[in-house]
Amino acid sequence: QVQLVESGGGLVQAGGSLRLSCAASGGFSVVNAMGWYRQPPGKGRELVAALSSGASTYYADSVKGRFTISRDNAKNTLYLQMNSLKADDTAMYYCVAGRGPDFWGQGTQVTVSS
Repeated sequence: QVQLVESGGGLVQAGGSLRLSCAASGGFSVVNAMGWYRQPPGKGRELVAALSSGASTYYADSVKGRFTISRDNAKNTLYLQMNSLKADDTAMYYCVAGRGPDFWGQGTQVTVSS
């Protein structure tokens, strides 16, 4: 069974930074397509960033220039570096894998105070 385990969420002040991690196991390699969704309270899920198997990237307009998606093949881990955080970034963040996406993590909470 493929498992994606997120970590790195927490409470941070506006303007601060966090780095989310997603450790993949169960035979899934981060060389495949992966990404990050987020869901603010009372709102729908939004694709915030994605990384293809060919290393091309996608960012939602709301995070472009502030967030960076990357992977470490040796650690089989996906990352989301989040800088200049805003209150609107407050959400549950989910790691996803596969183009469908096929697999979802349990999520990690990010709360930005203003």
